[in-house]
Amino acid sequence: MKKLIHSLAILSVIVLFTSCKNEQQEKVEKLTDSYVKYVDSLASVTSDDVVTKWSEIEENFNSKTASLKDEINKLEDKNDFDKKIEAVGLKYEAFKKGVLTKKAEIEAKNIELTRKKELFGSQFIYDDMKFDWVNKDNILTVYQQFVSTVQKNKDTYSREDWDEIKLLYEALDSRKNTVEKEGLSGKDNMKIAGLKLKFAPMYTVNRMGAKSEENANAKK
Repeated sequence: MKKLIHSLAILSVIVLFTSCKNEQQEKVEKLTDSYVKYVDSLASVTSDDVVTKWSEIEENFNSKTASLKDEINKLEDKNDFDKKIEAVGLKYEAFKKGVLTKKAEIEAKNIELTRKKELFGSQFIYDDMKFDWVNKDNILTVYQQFVSTVQKNKDTYSREDWDEIKLLYEALDSRKNTVEKEGLSGKDNMKIAGLKLKFAPMYTVNRMGAKSEENANAKK
């Protein structure tokens, strides 16, 4: 009788242990399925909102990953789950790369827009280099703002910055050709000519200096 009781006790422990194992297995399976769907849902989103909320998204992903791994580690046989997590991780990394690339592009555009506003003043309107907002009444002010801003920041510009500034300057010059036909006064035209004479050597000398500095840094 004692042996029977002992055997039943052992059997109960085994059944309980097996039941716990099965419950943990089921729990991990459900969590893994949910995790896979979560990452799939992320990978399907292309909205700029993803970039805006990227820190929150990455924090949430890392938290979910850590929680799932904790549950997987409670299993004796976790190879299949580890492989699933690894596959999902690769998908997430591809998604992350795309988001960070887009984030960098947006930041670059914002920097460019900020620079244009600084160079052209509060009147600036983002118009793809057409400068339709520049007219005979404000063009002198625009040139003055441009040249004074470049003069103030010339020591901070990189070679790439100077190249961009030159493109903007040439676009403004192109607009000036149109404005001249619209009745630009001779007085304003003379003042603009003086500003152009000031800009040209400033651009040449400082761009050359920026390039030399970059070459020197590259050799270090």
